[in-house]
Amino acid sequence: MSGKAKVLIIEDEPGVLMMMVRRLTQAGCDVDAAWNAQAGMQKACEGNFDLITLAVDLPGMNGFEMCRHLKRNSRLSDTPVVFVSWRDSLEDQQQGLELGAADYITKPFNARDFASRILSHAEQARGGPPF
Repeated sequence: MSGKAKVLIIEDEPGVLMMMVRRLTQAGCDVDAAWNAQAGMQKACEGNFDLITLAVDLPGMNGFEMCRHLKRNSRLSDTPVVFVSWRDSLEDQQQGLELGAADYITKPFNARDFASRILSHAEQARGGPPF
């Protein structure tokens, strides 16, 4: 499949957001970002993303609730969601996966590992070779 993978990052921590954007851009992705759930939902609905990363504790709406909305939207239901969160309990991870997330990455994380996991899920969603 040609072209760059398009990733939407929904993250409210500026330092984490900047690192995620930088790492995925270096890995060859086309990246957009939102600071809160409302802006993230709008961008998700207006864009055509291969994957969405989603923080759990967001201003305006819990990430778990936002994932429910994404998965109920017929146009977005097949878009992989990867949670990226400080919440590291097994219960939170299980809840995220039960909501339909493709993965749950806990902070702090290794930037290289993060990019590899995101690229793997985006590649799988796109049905094509590595970008």
